[in-house]
Amino acid sequence: MNKKGYIHIYTGEGKGKTTAAIGLAVRAKSRGLRVLFVQFMKGGINGGEIEMLESISVTTKKFDKVLSPHFYPDIDKEKLKTEVKTALDFIKKAMSENNFDLIVLDEFNYLILEGLLTEDEALDLISHKPEDIELVITGRGATEKLIEAADYVTYMKMLKHPYTAGIKAREGIEY
Repeated sequence: MNKKGYIHIYTGEGKGKTTAAIGLAVRAKSRGLRVLFVQFMKGGINGGEIEMLESISVTTKKFDKVLSPHFYPDIDKEKLKTEVKTALDFIKKAMSENNFDLIVLDEFNYLILEGLLTEDEALDLISHKPEDIELVITGRGATEKLIEAADYVTYMKMLKHPYTAGIKAREGIEY
């Protein structure tokens, strides 16, 4: 493997950001890379991805107390910020220990979008990424500065989706 680790961002309003990150994590694991998959904002949702990744020995960490204020409007944002700080400490430690070749931060952009993390804090985390670690960041609302800091940026755009016609999310497809 090329020893340079790059920064990937999967963002946009379309479906497939987490799915793309999981696909990359599976590909990396299949090639013998050490993978950490960190997930935010999906505390109450169990799409089975975490269990599947664990079944192929991908290390996972789900910060299930970090929930979306959009879906939980009465949630205490200050408590969420404390949880996010704990998560940042975990990620920084994982990076510094250099036990992983690929680290995925699923729904990380959403932390900024919801005001739980500042853009500067996110950029600081990225700037401290060791040279040889590949970093994948997903979620709607990637900021211009994050996009500038990245090496790969994929924007998922919804052109058509059954949800707009009133079709509910389907297990195994949307979650």
